[in-house]
This record gives sequence, C-alpha cells and structure tokens, in this order.
Amino acid sequence: MKPIKPKTALISLSDKNGLDTLVHFLVAQEVKILSTGGTYKAIKAITDNVIEVSDFTGFEEMMDGRVKTLHPKIHAGILARRDQDMEVLTERGYETIDLVVVNLYPFKETIASGCSFDEAIEKIDIGGPTMIRSAAKNFKDVAVVSDPSDYSRLINEWESQDGISYDFRKELSLKVFTLMADYNAAISNYLAGETQSHLPDYSFSKESSLRYGENPHQEAAF
Repeated sequence: MKPIKPKTALISLSDKNGLDTLVHFLVAQEVKILSTGGTYKAIKAITDNVIEVSDFTGFEEMMDGRVKTLHPKIHAGILARRDQDMEVLTERGYETIDLVVVNLYPFKETIASGCSFDEAIEKIDIGGPTMIRSAAKNFKDVAVVSDPSDYSRLINEWESQDGISYDFRKELSLKVFTLMADYNAAISNYLAGETQSHLPDYSFSKESSLRYGENPHQEAAF
C-alpha cells in the first residue's frame, strides 16, 4: 500500500510537549488543522491556520467540554473507508480526517496525586479514546499518534517516504490499542479499590527491555 499524505489533522492534547515542532511541520505541508479547547489556544499561539472543532462541526461544546468531539462529522471523517464510503461522506457534506494526534487525560497521574473520587472520575477520558480507537481501527487510511515521542518519527517518515507508510500506520495503531488496554485497566483497578472488589490487578506496563529472551527469536522485558 502507498504512503498517505494527510490533508486534515485533528489535534487534542493533554501533553503538549513537541506541539510547536509538529504544528510548524503540518503547516509547511499545507495540512488543515482542527483542534479543541486548550490545544486550540496553544496552536493559535503558533499559527492562525487552525479551526476550532465546534466551528468545523457547527455544534458548540456541551457540559463543560464533556461533549465536543463526539460528533458524526468527526467520526465519519476518521472512520470512512476511502475505497467504499466516500459517496456517503460526500452526500453528508463531510470530509476525511487523515491524521489524529491525541493523548489522553492523565488518569494514572491524577489518582497518584491523591485526588478525590469525583476528580478521578472527571479524568476518565471519553472523547480522546473514541477518536484514537476510530483512527487506529481505520489505520489503512488514517495515521494516529498517541505519544508525543512519535512526532519526530512521523515527521522523518513523512519526509523520507513522501508520506506515512502502511507499516508505520499499523505500528501506531497497535500502540493505541496497547495504550487503551492499560488505560482501561487503570480505571478498572481504581474502581475495584474504591468498591473493595477482589478482582485481580491485570495492569502491566513495560519498565525496561532485557538483554536476553526466553528463546533466540524472542525479546524479553521487565
């Protein structure tokens, strides 16, 4: 499959590290940028070439931002299969979204700070996981970046291959679903503790690579 060259990107970030470099690159590639809330303001300080999601969808945010990206114009644009759904998209007057750059509300960090139960619940991200899962499912046509450390790889890939390769999109998709498994496990374990549930803790995260695997063809990690 050929590399893709995104024309429209949706950016919504809790961790804004590296945003300046990414935005300058996207602007240079003439990519339309959509964004929300604090991320929109941060991008607006870098460039005027950004559109607020509420202007894009025609619907204002609701419930203190709980509902802002949960809109069919957003998710149809992400999920549309370019080889079979374009007619439906055109009929609706929607357009494709080819690049989704989103990281999630910091749930683990919030509960580690000793927050209240209500504060923890508010840090359960809904819109972010929905967008990155949609993009990760449709990695055939969409690139999704959920980790700021991948911005440089995205830029290098785009420049060296004149687009974002299928293999890299697939790798980024895997990263999203791995992230979501850990994120959901953290929420489950927190609620289990709050309800004195005896469910086991299934949340694991990689701390470091190990030099030797169980077998020559395997990699080990702690």
